[in-house]
Amino acid sequence: MPSEKILAQKKQAVADLAASFKEAKTFVFVASRGLTVEQDTIMRRDLRNGNVKFQVIKNTMLRLAFKELGIEGLDEVFEGPTAVAFSEDVVAPAKIIAKYAEDYEPMEIKGGIIDGKVATKEEIIALSKVPDPETLYSQVVYGLLFPFTKLAMLVKAVAEKKQEEDGAPAPVAEEAPAAAEEAPAEEAPAAEAAEAPAEEPAPAEA
Repeated sequence: MPSEKILAQKKQAVADLAASFKEAKTFVFVASRGLTVEQDTIMRRDLRNGNVKFQVIKNTMLRLAFKELGIEGLDEVFEGPTAVAFSEDVVAPAKIIAKYAEDYEPMEIKGGIIDGKVATKEEIIALSKVPDPETLYSQVVYGLLFPFTKLAMLVKAVAEKKQEEDGAPAPVAEEAPAAAEEAPAEEAPAAEAAEAPAEEPAPAEA
């Protein structure tokens, strides 16, 4: 039977593990046995860059830690060696793990937890397909602006069509008066030129 000291250490280890899980929004549980050293190194580096923690933890410890956090119903998930990826970012653990589960044959997603609720493998994969924040923001903004953009395009199209229907003969009608107004303007210099010689004899008489 374990001594009180060992039990106390185990209890503290579970408390510490639960504390490290407390702020995480998403957990992804993985069977990753069989990865090469190179594959494991590449995946862990990508997880670190995405601020995702990744640990291989005994199933007993995981059960006790999540029980302390009030989350149960993971008995089927905690069978066989289990690694857990977790982060305060809701999407990152699912997105990165799903990528490597697809690329690396030995990896298999067992399930997970999303915002405090137990999630199936299919739900984790579905979460992994959610766009990154910047893409999602762009899509939301476009979705909000699209109705106004469409309305502006329709208004412009109607205005142009009306202008074509109502204003087609207008250019012909406007050209006639313009020609009539320009004719006198061209004749005026000729009239002034005719009057100018009549005034020239005046200095001779003086």
